[in-house]
Amino acid sequence: MTPRLLAIPCLLFGASTWGLIWYPYRLLQLDGAGGVVSSLASYAIPFLLALPFFWKHLNSARAHLGWLALLGLAAGWTNMGYVLAVIDGEIMRVVLLFYLAPVWTVIFSRWLLGEKLSSWGWLIMVFSFAGALTMLWPQGGGLPLPANHAEWIALSAGMTFALANVVTRKVEEADIWAKSLTVWGGVTVLALFALMLESRPFAFSETASASVWLMLLGVGLAIGIMTLAVQYGLSHTSANQAIIIFLFELVVAAVASWFLANEMLSLREWVGAVMIVAGGLFSGHVEHKDENT
Repeated sequence: MTPRLLAIPCLLFGASTWGLIWYPYRLLQLDGAGGVVSSLASYAIPFLLALPFFWKHLNSARAHLGWLALLGLAAGWTNMGYVLAVIDGEIMRVVLLFYLAPVWTVIFSRWLLGEKLSSWGWLIMVFSFAGALTMLWPQGGGLPLPANHAEWIALSAGMTFALANVVTRKVEEADIWAKSLTVWGGVTVLALFALMLESRPFAFSETASASVWLMLLGVGLAIGIMTLAVQYGLSHTSANQAIIIFLFELVVAAVASWFLANEMLSLREWVGAVMIVAGGLFSGHVEHKDENT
């Protein structure tokens, strides 16, 4: 199988993992392990396991340390923000706001990769934003803004998700181990800073059962495998194509939230959701084709 063909199942695996991972995070929250602690465990575990064996791979990106730092920061907030949002928010609304990422991707692609936005690209951006406004418009009137802190976090995490995807393409000379270590390290560092703002974040450890520790370990290993798969996929596909494949997470999350959390969207929210997804599906055709370049 060629690298480009293998990239697709890797990205689908990553999308499926993200569509399901919210459930163990919610279970951990019920056991007292909050979102920041869960994020720290999820990314520190693969980081500490891999660092002694693969730290030399960071040499492959020595000329791009600034970009790797940006990748770590963007990925740090993307992943921790996603965890915090899915714990407290309505799953599908959170995921859909997160998946306004195609809009942010075309902006960052223009800025960092020099990809020009076509007239279709501008239309798709407007259409996607209209979908978000439709979904967010309050029934009783008012501004169509995220309804709570979880939705604001999801919106901002979607922006940094797009930025991280584009930066991954920017540093294609770096191998997947270097980029994966950067992602794990970025979340770990950001989570450690966030823990300083919490009082007794590890209080749950005093009464935690073995199943809680096993779940933290299992989620950490799953995140580690998923990160490697996603970094491989992103390294062999365009940023806009990857975003389209990642939309498979919406299908997984919709089914999982219905079965596991009994959550459903209203008709108006479904209309907005379809508009956002449609924008993502057409995002692979937003680049301006210049025959002279």
